[in-house]
Amino acid sequence: MSYLKKLKVDYVYLPTIKQIYWKKNNEIKLNKSQKILCAKYRKGHFEGVLDVLDRFIELIAPQKMFMGEKDFQQFFLVKNYIENKYNTKVHVCKTVREKNKLALSSRNSLLNKKSFINSGIIAKKLLSLKNEIKKNKKNNKKMIFNLKEELSKNFDIKIEYLECRNTHNLSTNIMNKPFKLFVAYYINNVRLIDNF
Repeated sequence: MSYLKKLKVDYVYLPTIKQIYWKKNNEIKLNKSQKILCAKYRKGHFEGVLDVLDRFIELIAPQKMFMGEKDFQQFFLVKNYIENKYNTKVHVCKTVREKNKLALSSRNSLLNKKSFINSGIIAKKLLSLKNEIKKNKKNNKKMIFNLKEELSKNFDIKIEYLECRNTHNLSTNIMNKPFKLFVAYYINNVRLIDNF
């Protein structure tokens, strides 16, 4: 609580389970085009997130909501869902990174020293790839394939996905559109996600 005082937070809402789940919501479903990236591998995860946030927004009616950029897909889905249903503006917050460029996450504490170092190297390689793709968007699939092979071989990681998607609708069409490079991989049994 002393940390919150330093941030000059006036109120903290800590609801009970009954306060949140006091009524049955209509089941939230993603459409086929949204079942990509993490939604493809974590079935029901985003539907659960949207359900809980829907309940929170209905209870407290905030004007603004802030979400981290590290899980950009989650931000994208929440922004579209909440802003279409409520008068709440959803803002994205820039990803905070370790000195070695690894995105800050509670999961980083699960990494041993070697995995932490390697994850930083992987983050730098992905950042370099994003810059290369900016120069030559047409060859993005070939460049991605080559880096996937290199990372899997040199760092003994299991890559779930490594894809370029535009930031407007998360489609794979990145020509003349702002885009991000999305990744999810397992290193030493710890699942990390990021985007650049």
